Amino acid sequence: MNNRYAVVLAAGQGTRMKSKLYKVMHPVMGKPMVGHVVDQAQAVNLDQVVTVTGVGAETVQEYLGEKSSYVLQEEQLGTAHAVKQAASELKDKEGTTLVICGDTPLLTADTLKGLVEFHEKEGAKATVLTAHANNPFGYGRVIRSEEGAVTKIVEQKDASEAEAAVQEINTGTYCFDNKALFETLEKVKNENVQGEYYLPDVIEILKNQSELVAAFQLDNMDEALGVNDRVALAQANKVMKERINEQHMRNGVTMIDPANTYIESDVVIGQDTLVEPGVYLKGSTTIGEDCTIGAHSVIVDSTIGNGVNVTSSMIEESIMGDYSDIGPSSHLRPQTVLKESVHIGNFVEVKKATIGKKTKIGHLTYVGDAELGEDINIGCGTVFVNYDGKNKHKITVGDNSFIGCNTNLIAPVTVEKNTYIAAGSTITDTVPENSLAIARARQTIKEDYINKMSIKD
Repeated sequence: MNNRYAVVLAAGQGTRMKSKLYKVMHPVMGKPMVGHVVDQAQAVNLDQVVTVTGVGAETVQEYLGEKSSYVLQEEQLGTAHAVKQAASELKDKEGTTLVICGDTPLLTADTLKGLVEFHEKEGAKATVLTAHANNPFGYGRVIRSEEGAVTKIVEQKDASEAEAAVQEINTGTYCFDNKALFETLEKVKNENVQGEYYLPDVIEILKNQSELVAAFQLDNMDEALGVNDRVALAQANKVMKERINEQHMRNGVTMIDPANTYIESDVVIGQDTLVEPGVYLKGSTTIGEDCTIGAHSVIVDSTIGNGVNVTSSMIEESIMGDYSDIGPSSHLRPQTVLKESVHIGNFVEVKKATIGKKTKIGHLTYVGDAELGEDINIGCGTVFVNYDGKNKHKITVGDNSFIGCNTNLIAPVTVEKNTYIAAGSTITDTVPENSLAIARARQTIKEDYINKMSIKD
């Protein structure tokens, strides 16, 4: 197999996005556009990826890391000029080079693999990825000879009336013989309306040298979408959402209303899990089998076990063990771990806490900076008072304990196993094993109080 390389064009400023964020870093279903492009291109079994950056180069490099090497296009002088910046990395190498734009997040691995394999099978010096567009305005047109061979690609701004009527468009993605690419780039001139060096001119130069130029047409025009403004970004998110949801459903996930279900690209979901409308699953979330993710729940960067029930709740950077449940209207904040069969009821907030097996926290409770054992019952209105105004402190509760309603546990404090705490208590000292703690004022009755108040008035 030939050596294979990719040049990712990610130097455009993206002024039409009207954003402080570098264009290719705008996310599509949770992943920056350039991340989609590089990840899909890796299916081609690349030996090297070179990303051409411009303004915001540091942001792209920080995100992609070791997935790519990097070159800088200091001036935006066109796509041919951008590719030429990769000469220091690729110029003298033998093989096939894929050139792809960093703002085309909908291109799939299957398409890119098909393009490269077709290019190599044809023995072409260049192959253009094309698509049929009912409305081709804004795209470069692919001009063919009477025999059907590609003769040139002309930009919208430079197209004649006849050329502008052509509906086969250039997607901006190409395959080249690597050496032929960099040799031909030296011959590209900027004699056009914009005064830029266009990569499609390489096609015409190669054709004039009697080299074979091929075309590989997309089946789905959606993949060709280049994102240049917020309208196109919304369109890309819609297409990507539908694609992701369909893949999950075909893999055995049930969705009640896919049009109103949002699942980002790196989420993993097990078979026979039910996802209800309004759910948003984000980041590197993994959900097991046989779960129910209830309507309007949000789960971010979390791991959900098998048989878990989430009802209208928010979960962030947390772990829910098998057969645990939460909600409605509860919140797991970062660094929370629920072990097997834990019950979190409604209006409960848990943060940076580990909750042992079969422990129940029914409702209206805050648990923070804590370690709870197994088979504990936490009564309604309990507050883990973990913050003294400057520092957070830890609270530990042992197995088989019963915490009565409206208890305040003042950190740092330990409640040992097999203990009871009376409702309404404020606990400041260690509660020893097998004991009952009562920490509240004794009830006082003022008889005939109302009558005395009336006399005073």
